[in-house]
Amino acid sequence: MSTALAVKDLRASIGAINILKGLDLEVGFGELHVIMGPNGSGKSTLCHVLMGKPDYAATGSALVSGQELLGESVEVRSQLGIAQAFQYPTEIPGITLRELFEELADQREDGDAIRSRVEEAAALLGTSPFLDRPVNEGLSGGEKKRSEIFQLAVLAPTVAVLDEIDSGLDVDAVREVAEAVERMRGPDIGVLLITHYNRILQYLTPDRVHVMVAGRIVRSGGPELAQELEDTGYTELIAEFGGDEAIADDEGDFLAGL
Repeated sequence: MSTALAVKDLRASIGAINILKGLDLEVGFGELHVIMGPNGSGKSTLCHVLMGKPDYAATGSALVSGQELLGESVEVRSQLGIAQAFQYPTEIPGITLRELFEELADQREDGDAIRSRVEEAAALLGTSPFLDRPVNEGLSGGEKKRSEIFQLAVLAPTVAVLDEIDSGLDVDAVREVAEAVERMRGPDIGVLLITHYNRILQYLTPDRVHVMVAGRIVRSGGPELAQELEDTGYTELIAEFGGDEAIADDEGDFLAGL
């Protein structure tokens, strides 16, 4: 099995709005794929559907190591090997990150492996100081994102979905987060990174870059595609592939209000 994530004809709607409209994507083991696109194009919806957020009606197929995600609970999806780093990490007062890892280890069959990865990943990512403080509490924006990557490295999922982990960060924090992502990469994981901007790609080397417009992937290429988008923007792609900038913004506003 060389494919970590295989998405085929994925369609998703919420209310009367059709957001994903036949999306196809494959991410191999050891690969980093980047998805870019204008606001409202469906990037975060793709994350939500893959992770099992219940607001969406979804059809098509989304396989992790050949096993179907759609129709499964969030818990089952986690067991199948998909995990997400969030755009806005949640603070959890009263429980340290070390205690959280210990609780997870107690509940999972691979608990001993989780325990062994804690110190190893902390040393690799420089996150040892996070272990004995409440989860994400009192951390800067960049530190919270690094903490998310740390948690993924300990959990060792088959597929890691990184939803705009570079948003709201200064240049130094973006570099630190990118370095953490690079250290997390390996032959047993596929990484899907969703971003608005190419600045994080100054510190990463993706295998593929994809452009989403109006709920579909409309272009794919190498890292040079991200620079092209930085230079030209999305206006021509929106016009070419049936999107409308005003409609896209309305969809984004609708979702933001949920």
